[in-house]
Amino acid sequence: MLRRQFLATTAFAASSAPFGLRAEAATGAEKPLPIKLSLKCGMANFGANLEEKFRTLKELGYDGVELDSPGGQDKEEALAASKATGLPIHGVVDSIHWKTRLSDPSEEIREQGLQGLLTAIRESHAVGGSAVLLVPGVVDAKTSHDVAWARSIEQIRKALPLAAELGVHVLIENVWNRMFYTEDGGPAQSAEKLAKYIDEINSPWVGSYFDIGNHQRFGKPAEWIRTLGKRIVKLDCKDWGVKGGFGKIGEGDVEWAEVRKALREIGYTGWATAEVEGGDAKACGEILAQMKKLLLGMA
Repeated sequence: MLRRQFLATTAFAASSAPFGLRAEAATGAEKPLPIKLSLKCGMANFGANLEEKFRTLKELGYDGVELDSPGGQDKEEALAASKATGLPIHGVVDSIHWKTRLSDPSEEIREQGLQGLLTAIRESHAVGGSAVLLVPGVVDAKTSHDVAWARSIEQIRKALPLAAELGVHVLIENVWNRMFYTEDGGPAQSAEKLAKYIDEINSPWVGSYFDIGNHQRFGKPAEWIRTLGKRIVKLDCKDWGVKGGFGKIGEGDVEWAEVRKALREIGYTGWATAEVEGGDAKACGEILAQMKKLLLGMA
């Protein structure tokens, strides 16, 4: 009798579960990640103006777009286009961080870099964005890793009062700037240095803008995601391979299934922005399809 009651109870539970969950359990299908998809505005090479561009991106199925600042797209026009089309602007990329470095030996240039970051914070807020993507510094013949680390943190901290006031995150991107990894250190390096850097700043307004493909050459993206964990606030989406270098999403060596698994483990639900070669509406539609398939896990 107990066995009959058990079977009846489990049968009822299975029949009363949501259909989607039953189907997923039965087929082993992967539930798509709840991530919003975007692209860098400069990748979209179409439209007579920003409103036309934004409208086409919305029709293609993008959830949002990212601008450049200082300079870049006209922010008043962009905000008007966003409101007219319903396509959000989720943030900006600091457009001067590579040349006007927060780690530069010149105090004057570091100050210019800080002012550029402050402008980017203000303009991100003005268009409804939530973050500024920042390359914090560069290690070169004139600047060691430790010096780049210290100088950049000093400047970033000066920007944090404004970031907190406006509610805009300053997010550190992992790039080939020789910070947080060793150039000849091989493909098994970890994200521990980047995590330590973010933790040293110790602010809720500073986090990681993790670029999935940028460090495929130096480490496993999935392991970097696990190490960075909740420090990751936004993602850039690209691919890299030993044979072809940077290319289309899905044509490099990134193990996308492992990336999805790691993102699921850390509970990531934010924005992901394509940063690859763009083109016309057809090309941007193909990029979106690649992201949906490989990053979100959609069939």
